[in-house]
Order: sequence, then C-alpha cells, then structure tokens
Amino acid sequence: MTKGKVIEDINLLKEKLLKEKNNNKRIVFTNGCFDLIHKGHITLLKKAKNEGDILVVAVNSDESVRKLKGEGRPMFPAYERAEILASFQMVDFVTIFNEETPYKIILQLKPDILVKGGDWGKDQVVGRDIVEENGGKVVIIPQVKDHSTSKIIEKIRDNHG
Repeated sequence: MTKGKVIEDINLLKEKLLKEKNNNKRIVFTNGCFDLIHKGHITLLKKAKNEGDILVVAVNSDESVRKLKGEGRPMFPAYERAEILASFQMVDFVTIFNEETPYKIILQLKPDILVKGGDWGKDQVVGRDIVEENGGKVVIIPQVKDHSTSKIIEKIRDNHG
C-alpha cells in the first residue's frame, strides 16, 4: 500500500531510494515502534535527518510490537503510527516491517547511514554489518533524558489504573 510518504511495498520503496541514490542523495534509516510519539522521538528524527538527505523510518508492525513489548501494546495500530511519522517534515518515507528486527529491510534498502537512539551501543545495532560493509556509517543519537514510551505508558497506567 502506498499513501503519500507511507510505502509498505518494499520493492517500490527500494526503487524510489535507488533513484535518490543515483542523484547523489544519502539515505538515512532509522526504525522503532514509535508507539506514543514524544520529545525523544522528535529529537531522534531531527538529528537523523541532519545526517543525510532522505530519511526513511521503518515502523514495527503491531505483531512485532507485541512480541517486543508484550500484550497491551501497541497503543496505536501500525498504519496510524506510520501516518503520524509521515506527517513530519523531516521524514521522507515510512514503511512497516513485520520482523522483530529490521535486519531484512536494511539488507534490502542498503541505507548509507543507520541511526539509532542512545539506548543502543554501536555494536548492538541490528544491520550495522550491512551498512558498514557498503561503506556507510552507524550514528548513535543520545537519548533525551526521562523520555521513554514504556515509562510514559507505565505512568499513565499507574495514575489511572
């Protein structure tokens, strides 16, 4: 499905990114659940965009989020999360993936720059090998203190049990 900047067809996205690369554009890739958008996410996305020309955000599917975060998550369906991300000026393309990690999609898209939040060590970043083998780099963006979706949800649940 394609709706504006949300492209679920990986081959179509790959084709669009290849055109951008042929125009000497640097492709930046980041991923996550993006369940409740907060300041930490916005900071990550802005800094990721500053690393290159085209920012691709891969969003975990609902099933993938449940496997990673447990029952009761995600708070919003994948397509809604993708549309919210696509509405941001700094985001060029959004896609949804079903696996627990983005390895397969990174392998297919071969971004120039892979960005993750500071809760990850560089050696823990899934897809680092692919990006570095293709001459790219991994960038770790420091976390915004006290901004975590899981902590926000926990606080809401504690206060409204």
